[in-house]
Amino acid sequence: MSVRVRLTRVGSKKNPIWRVVVADQRSPRDGRFIEAIGHYNPQTEPSTILIDEERLQHWIERGAQPTGTVKQLMKARAKSGSEAPAAEAASAAAAAGPAPAEDASASAEDAPDEAASAEPAPDEAAPAQE
Repeated sequence: MSVRVRLTRVGSKKNPIWRVVVADQRSPRDGRFIEAIGHYNPQTEPSTILIDEERLQHWIERGAQPTGTVKQLMKARAKSGSEAPAAEAASAAAAAGPAPAEDASASAEDAPDEAASAEPAPDEAAPAQE
């Protein structure tokens, strides 16, 4: 069995997004794979390249051959080594979802004070009716 590290397409029509996978050479491009070790999105500026280096080395040590495109991605990732952690942090922050609760509570605490100052005090309102 010849194992390759290659790309498989997961994006929709006219929206190419690629997974970096370890697969048997005989499997179709978007078919069965052994393990997904990263992803590549050429549509972002700069392109997002996330590869689990530890798993990649694991498979290469066991004889997996990276395709030409994956070799280019590995070079591009190594070249932009200082920028890669920032891209990972940005994608992790986006995946995390909304801001932490403490920020929301701080803005919620400020809101009642503003609302109270906007409303007139009962003494300043129209005179009491008897």
